[in-house]
Amino acid sequence: MSWNAALWIALGGAAGTLLRWLVGLGVAHERLPDFPWSTLLVNVAGSFALGLVAEALAERRLFGVEARLVLGTGVLGGFTTYSTFNLETLRLLERAEHGRAALYVAATVGASLLAGLAGLAAGRALR
Repeated sequence: MSWNAALWIALGGAAGTLLRWLVGLGVAHERLPDFPWSTLLVNVAGSFALGLVAEALAERRLFGVEARLVLGTGVLGGFTTYSTFNLETLRLLERAEHGRAALYVAATVGASLLAGLAGLAAGRALR
């Protein structure tokens, strides 16, 4: 691992984190204000994007570094968030909102798996 690679991965992570924050600002919460829509959106979108990156850019380089590291580990690692998903689920359970918690877990896991499969398929089609 080179310092060049570490720098590009870190910059990608910063970009992904900023993008996640912007999604949080842009997602409307009017209908279900206590439902974690933005985290659900970034995790599903990130699952699709990671599948796409893993397949479509398997042998490519960005800035002299393997594209999967810059985009997958860096950008998408900063963009997606399991820890926030976990905390939001626990907060719903603490408020005894068991139905919402179950819906959130099922939607996140189910939609993320389907999005990941779609991303892999799209990436294979692009190769």
